[in-house]
Amino acid sequence: MEALIQIIDQAYDNREMLREENVQDAVRQVIELLDKGKVRVAEPDGDDWKVNLWVKKAVSLYFPIQKMETIEVGPFEFHDKIPLKTNYAEAGVRVVPPAVARYGSFQEKGVIMMPSYVNLATYIGSGTMVDTWATVGSGAQIGRNVHLSGGVGIGGVLEPPQASPTIVEDGCFLGSRSIVVEGVRIRKEAVLAANVVLTKSTHIIDVTGSYPITYKGEVPSRSVVIPGSYTKSFPAGEYNVACALIIGQRKESTNLKTSLNEVLRDYELAV
Repeated sequence: MEALIQIIDQAYDNREMLREENVQDAVRQVIELLDKGKVRVAEPDGDDWKVNLWVKKAVSLYFPIQKMETIEVGPFEFHDKIPLKTNYAEAGVRVVPPAVARYGSFQEKGVIMMPSYVNLATYIGSGTMVDTWATVGSGAQIGRNVHLSGGVGIGGVLEPPQASPTIVEDGCFLGSRSIVVEGVRIRKEAVLAANVVLTKSTHIIDVTGSYPITYKGEVPSRSVVIPGSYTKSFPAGEYNVACALIIGQRKESTNLKTSLNEVLRDYELAV
């Protein structure tokens, strides 16, 4: 592995090395390891996450060495550089047509993919549902027993290599049309209501106490989050800017969906 890492690091700094067959083989070997779940672009490290720079570098190097080709799947035809994922039955993954996952992504046994799209270098844990028209962007890390509802958008982050990917940890529930991008981290068992949009600069405001607490780039564990707005002053006047509001905590005794409904009722909100 050390030899592989060294080749990738050198080739990333000197792209002329991509002409060499052994370098191309090394890059493809990393993508195969990603496809089998043996390496990840990021992995849990205690309560934090460790980004594997060399793996992200290898993904960036994979595109220029691949050639465009026509891929036929039954009545469907694609024209791309990256092959499609195969052998779902062997992997124990349910895939509903026309769901697509690219080679180099990994889904643990028990993942369900409704008609959706999963990009290269992603990792999806067992028991997770990727619902209809949800998309999982490059390098995203999705935990176990997560529900990505219809139309959810998980952003990809490959460049720069040191940047953390978008992370959704175990047990989270993301409501319909919610969007999480730019390497935002959703901690364990958090719940996002429909249409919540989170970027690195989005204000995530906990309004459950006597004064607001603002987070950026991260949703605390078990938080229940809804869309909101706050007033910001500009030269032309004051305007409402989108934010996200933490309105409660998921209860220990209830599942994700029940907890979300209970918190919304408590605050007389409908989402």
